[in-house]
Amino acid sequence: MPIDFNQQVIEEFRANGGRVGGPFEGGRLLLLTTVGARSGARHTTPLGYLPDGGERVLVIASAAGAPKHPAWFHNLVANPLVTVEDGVFTYEARAVVLEGAERDRLFARAVEADPGWAAYQAKTTRVLPVVALQQVGGGPPNASSAGAALKMIHGAFRRELALIRAEVTASGPGLGAQLRMNCLTLCQGLHNHHTGEDVAMFPFLAGRYPELAPTLERLSGEHERIAALVEELREVLSGESVAPSLVLAEVERLTDELERHLAYEEEQLIPVLDT
Repeated sequence: MPIDFNQQVIEEFRANGGRVGGPFEGGRLLLLTTVGARSGARHTTPLGYLPDGGERVLVIASAAGAPKHPAWFHNLVANPLVTVEDGVFTYEARAVVLEGAERDRLFARAVEADPGWAAYQAKTTRVLPVVALQQVGGGPPNASSAGAALKMIHGAFRRELALIRAEVTASGPGLGAQLRMNCLTLCQGLHNHHTGEDVAMFPFLAGRYPELAPTLERLSGEHERIAALVEELREVLSGESVAPSLVLAEVERLTDELERHLAYEEEQLIPVLDT
């Protein structure tokens, strides 16, 4: 991609919490910052990514099927410690170039989800590298206040749920492996977020604002209901042959319950967090 186009995407991404228009609109996008293999300078590149559960995401060095690997790939081979921006968090990650059967399995999973990867591979004689970005450190959300951080995190969950619903709706008679992984990664993210609230934020607020006790009790109860829906979605996904209609029904149930929860939490807690 031309450097000036990349810079426009980077600026839009940072200004809008990871949301951009143009060719990346509605997709999963991150900013990858590498250290130049020769220059030692930091270079930032917008890249599409694939969820891979837990603290790992995948990127593919396709360069749209160009004959040579992109510069960012050469950089991370020389300096595997990279910086990732996902629109909410900025974190350090270790880049691991996947090899052999693991690379082939994950590339096939990517192709199943988006045949465009196969089209890029067909344009070149090089094997398109698949790179895992494993989080090794990070910090708080990229927000101006605690309330803005909460809103930003909620927005990321809303966008991911909308994307998954669209993917399930557009899927064929079976559920692909990458789509399953997208769902499972979302489930893990919700679990982590709500666990963090239950063990840290809610006790802190309860100690400082006793009058919030009924609100926090309601939110904790909603966490339990959402956890049950997440477990039901996981159970559906665990089947060998899964009808997309069943997954969509579970995702929609989860979306409805979660949206009510997020809206109430924002209404009740953002004014308190921002005082």
